Amino acid sequence: MSESLDFCEPFQDNKAAYVLSNVAEVVERVLMFIPTKSLLRVASVCRLWRNCARRVLRTQQHLTWVSASGPSTTELHSFCSILAEEVEKVFLLPKTVLMMVDCEALTGQEYCYEQSKAKKSRQCMSTAEELNQIFPKGCDIVGIATPGIVLTPTGSWTGAPKEYQEGEAGFAVMLPNTDGVHIKPFHFCKKTISLEAMKEAGLVDNPELRVVVMFIYEAYKSGGARFLSQILEPLTNSKALIAGGLVEGVFYPPRDCCSKGSYGVIGLALSGRKVQGASVLLDQDVGTAKEAEATVRRLKAARIPERNTLGFMFACVGRGQNYYHNQHNVEADAFHKVFPNTPLFGLFGNGEIGCDRIVKDDYTLCNSDSDTLQHEYTTVMTLVHFG
Repeated sequence: MSESLDFCEPFQDNKAAYVLSNVAEVVERVLMFIPTKSLLRVASVCRLWRNCARRVLRTQQHLTWVSASGPSTTELHSFCSILAEEVEKVFLLPKTVLMMVDCEALTGQEYCYEQSKAKKSRQCMSTAEELNQIFPKGCDIVGIATPGIVLTPTGSWTGAPKEYQEGEAGFAVMLPNTDGVHIKPFHFCKKTISLEAMKEAGLVDNPELRVVVMFIYEAYKSGGARFLSQILEPLTNSKALIAGGLVEGVFYPPRDCCSKGSYGVIGLALSGRKVQGASVLLDQDVGTAKEAEATVRRLKAARIPERNTLGFMFACVGRGQNYYHNQHNVEADAFHKVFPNTPLFGLFGNGEIGCDRIVKDDYTLCNSDSDTLQHEYTTVMTLVHFG
């Protein structure tokens, strides 16, 4: 009997090899269970596998993310220590990546609203070479450092988002190349900003522009306020949704045009009829959990689809736990209560950009009475649908 089994094993192996070399349906089904980085490697096995891998990649259109928080057990920042490993597990070929980490990852200092205090320095993967090895060639990466982070745990669309105003935290949101959605990064400093440059970036005279997410860094420097006005003035009357904040710095892409410490702006311009957005402003009159929830609930009127949608929270460092009388996570909890299936990401910064606005495929609604873009001691809560 054992001789018969031994005889059958080579035959079964040959049969399996034949199926995996010739039956595209089976190969494609198998490759669907392989993370994207491994999928790109096995695509070089043969022509059949390459063609099947390409078809599988075209089906991976759901955005994804990696996040981490809490003290690290290594010399690396907690987020940076897991980034490369977690990206290996992702079922997506990212075309655009938005990364945010707390300021400590850049400077070795922990930011605290009440007091800045030194802390043991943590290192982070901040060089272009390291990030280029983690993400695919041609991927657009925007990386910023900010006083506080808002994130949703990795892999859970229904996970409760958390606010981190102190300590180590970071995330990387990865977006695919989606038909009908054009995402273009932009980066200007005082030497490169001009109306013509903004047109080239799709921020001005672009009828397809739907959402602009922007981050201004080092704005407190001399000339920073004038630079900020120069950026926002052409966008004030735009029909696009404008949202973002004032942050501490940028760690990707590398800055070649200006010296270290100079001010600038970085962000993403989202164009295309499939892109939708909505935002509400939690102003200084919103001071309780009930009021925060009521304000966030106004986003429901936009009827943004849940699939491939993210929430963004851009809050002042003066809000959070201190603002809500020692109540923690008030605004993130309010968002999760209203949108339990939508991940939330964002920051605590030194100023907020945004207004009450709804941008759909065929119309824009805005609150003309308070339609200014610069704010302090507020939170801009935003929904963005990526098609």
